[in-house]
Amino acid sequence: MSTETTSALSLTNTMSRSRQKFTSREEGVVKIFTCGPSIYRRPHIGNYRTFMYEDVLVRYLEYLGNEVRRTINFTDVEDKTISEATDQHTTIKRITEAVERHFFREAKLLKLKLPDYIPRATTSIDSAVHLIKALIEKGYAYWHDGNVFFDPMKKKDFGKLFRLDLSRWPDHKVRFKRDTYNGNRWNLGDFILWHGEANAVGAMWDTELGRGRPSWNVQDPAMILQTLGEQVDINCGGIDNIYRHHDYNIAIMEAYSGKPYANFYLHGEHLIVNGEKMSKSKGNILYPDDILEKGFKPYHLRFFLFHTHYRRKLNYTEKRFAESAAYLDHLRDLAKRLIRGAVDGVDDEPVAGTVRAVEADFRNIANDDLSVGLAVDSVATNLEKIDALLGSGGNGRAQRRLSNLLASELEGALRRIDSVLGVII
Repeated sequence: MSTETTSALSLTNTMSRSRQKFTSREEGVVKIFTCGPSIYRRPHIGNYRTFMYEDVLVRYLEYLGNEVRRTINFTDVEDKTISEATDQHTTIKRITEAVERHFFREAKLLKLKLPDYIPRATTSIDSAVHLIKALIEKGYAYWHDGNVFFDPMKKKDFGKLFRLDLSRWPDHKVRFKRDTYNGNRWNLGDFILWHGEANAVGAMWDTELGRGRPSWNVQDPAMILQTLGEQVDINCGGIDNIYRHHDYNIAIMEAYSGKPYANFYLHGEHLIVNGEKMSKSKGNILYPDDILEKGFKPYHLRFFLFHTHYRRKLNYTEKRFAESAAYLDHLRDLAKRLIRGAVDGVDDEPVAGTVRAVEADFRNIANDDLSVGLAVDSVATNLEKIDALLGSGGNGRAQRRLSNLLASELEGALRRIDSVLGVII
């Protein structure tokens, strides 16, 4: 792809609350951090929706000719993991390894393109310790009662992603020493970086900070620093990460390096089920196997997860999913039928022009904020137009066929498009 095509991509940046032309710090190379799963519980289809838009983003950037250097991480030790192991009377390792197996199997089924190396919190202890020591030396972090806390008020633009109202900040010192807190609310106070030995129940390491473990808040920065360095081009995650989590990451990375951490922040909306948020208490959590056991194929689920724009809430219902699957099946059948060319087939200008529009229209639409759902709809529209020009009359069988040359051209375009989508051919 040309540089002109690459530079045509625009993305909605959560930081600016606006759509911006995408550029990377290094031409032709894009560094992306995508929040991976906390592997104390098996990911559900809502989690996979986030992983899916990130996968499509990576694939589309590569389609445009970029080299993508991506990190997705596993959170394999935190308060929740320790509690889960305690409740199940088993080890952290046994729980996390089981969830890992599920994730890798389902990622393969859904054609999620993963990096060769996926860091874990437990493989990044030294990096976390290095970060914490540096933050203490720079005055952003401090010891208290055997733990290390980060003081957000030392970072002048803290909360800039969320646009946190700092006038609400308490005058007295407040410390939050749990890894995570439920709900979309802010912890107005200092957040923990290191659980000292007296408080690190269930998992501890001997380090230069003493015996203990890094908190969840510092684990992502440690893995980012370890794999991508001090700066990335795009930081991705779900919309719930706008509360606390990503602002904590920004504060830690920028306090450490003194440089802007990321140029673009992307956040995907939730997937809900029958109009309600998925939850254990409601019993409406769906896993990929729940969908596939109904007779659908993995590509049906992949398509459903990305067809609605990632910044729009996606409502799963059985009816809507079945309609989505039928739409995709029709598109797949139409594509296969059209690329079966014949030596004496049609290559007149209206047909040829429409064949050439298939990829151009896809690219132009996808360039607008990664609108791959609308882009695949344009593919379907153009294939229907080609079919009509060939004289099918809607009976499902064209009276004529594309020439071998045009059939080959169409197949090439569809294969390039499907390097992004992974559902057509």
